[in-house]
Amino acid sequence: MYAVVYKVILRTGLFELIEIGSNYDAWCWGYDFFNTFTILLNLTVSIMYTFDNMEMKYGPLLLTLERLTVAFFAIDFLLRVFTAKYLYPDVSEPRAIGKYLTSFSRIVDMLSFIPYYMPFFFPSGAVAFRMLRIIRIFRLFRINAYYDSLNVITEVIVGKKQQLLSSVFIILILMLSSSLCMYSLENKAQPEVFTNAFSGIWWAASTLLTVGYGDIYPVTTMGKIFGIFIAFLGVGMVAIPTGIISARFVDQYSRLKRIGEYGQEEDVHFIRICLDKNDKWVGHHIAELDFPQKIIVAVIQRDHRILVPKGDTVLKDGDVMVIGAESFQDKDRIKLKEITLQQRNPWTNQKIRNLDISRHSIIVLVRRHKKLIIPSGNLILLEGDTVILYTQTHMANADDLEI
Repeated sequence: MYAVVYKVILRTGLFELIEIGSNYDAWCWGYDFFNTFTILLNLTVSIMYTFDNMEMKYGPLLLTLERLTVAFFAIDFLLRVFTAKYLYPDVSEPRAIGKYLTSFSRIVDMLSFIPYYMPFFFPSGAVAFRMLRIIRIFRLFRINAYYDSLNVITEVIVGKKQQLLSSVFIILILMLSSSLCMYSLENKAQPEVFTNAFSGIWWAASTLLTVGYGDIYPVTTMGKIFGIFIAFLGVGMVAIPTGIISARFVDQYSRLKRIGEYGQEEDVHFIRICLDKNDKWVGHHIAELDFPQKIIVAVIQRDHRILVPKGDTVLKDGDVMVIGAESFQDKDRIKLKEITLQQRNPWTNQKIRNLDISRHSIIVLVRRHKKLIIPSGNLILLEGDTVILYTQTHMANADDLEI
């Protein structure tokens, strides 16, 4: 039994170390830093291999560094597979591992180290496997997970993926149609240049994307006129995805700025609520909860995951909700005073409505034997009661308070 408990604790700790991470935990920060350093070191070694003098001079060192970094990639991948069940807690462990292995980032992780070891088993395919090592560069995208500023780029592209795909599709259609038109116009005048439709595609791509290498160009009058039209059209086509991305960046940073301004102008206070099976919120969507305005569900912690709350998020037993609201602002010099009544206090055994209290004060709460009582005018105060008194010391425009 102790072995099982130890295994669970080990897996949970590893999951928090490699998947969740925290800038406030030295181990998590150290692992993230070392992971980033290893990725950059491996990329540096790959670049240095392209220089003949570097490989001749530092060949053994480069080989050792490559072996160590690739071994770390393999160990990191195996640890993530070992803790995959905590990343997908709603499914069984085999399905969790399957979902983990089929995700794009995990395929990149596998291809970052598997091709390095494949020549040991299949020597005849060493050249092909060495070419696959280029995929290792995609591991740089993992740095996105460690730095929020880089995550903005990912959020911008993902947030506008439909519009970007539509614009790319339009560009491909224009590229294909213009290449066929240019091939038809220039094939007879330049049969050695526009030999087939692919030559036209190369010209269309360089023109529509406003690159203009100049290796292929029209010489006929109709070809030049059509080329001018495509050049102007290309400026507009390139501006579509550029404008979409730019607008998304502006929206993203404007949203962050509004959040920052809100945080400066309106002090927000957060509370932490742990739900259990007896709570009425369990089993309901967040959108179904009757929250007052200016109250937000900031984040939900479920098991070892941090969830960004959405309207269709269903609350479960064991969830930890972080709820935010505007903090109390003492703009009118409001004071809260706590008074514990003794036997000789003139308020003891008196109704609240009969007390001699300033019209600028009000009893907002009474604590009696660990119970909180919302006071009314007929409530009789007893010895030992703790009275919370709400007072405004400067109320030039205040109305009279009623008890």
